[in-house]
Amino acid sequence: MIISDYMKKEHRACDTLFADAEKAVMDGDFEKADKLFTDFSDETLRHFHKEESTLFPTFEETTGMREGPTQMMRHEHEQMRDLISRMGKALEDKDKDTYLGVAELLMILIQQHNMKEEQMLYAMCDRSISQEVKEDTISQMEQLRDW
Repeated sequence: MIISDYMKKEHRACDTLFADAEKAVMDGDFEKADKLFTDFSDETLRHFHKEESTLFPTFEETTGMREGPTQMMRHEHEQMRDLISRMGKALEDKDKDTYLGVAELLMILIQQHNMKEEQMLYAMCDRSISQEVKEDTISQMEQLRDW
């Protein structure tokens, strides 16, 4: 369960930042919202980068599955990147309604995406990747600072 535990922890941290930024926008505190949104965006994009540059290739190499779940997760990451960008623009414009509307779409996508990763992909990683490779993969992901 080493991959599952590590990645689920990151999901929860991103979820908290998302909720905190959304609350600041609802309260009309755009300065606070900007800081929290930046933290959310940075951590979420870093998480995607960890998966796309390290975890997914390790899974694909181990299992030989290159057209399956990782391809779908990459596609969903692109959709979420677009929504995050739209939220950032709305925040710049101090457009509360647009921000909250796009945030609602993103939250639905994130919840569905995370459920697929946590219930299927991460479990598959934990079953198919050796303990040594899992530990090395996590170590590599922890060293990624930029995306």
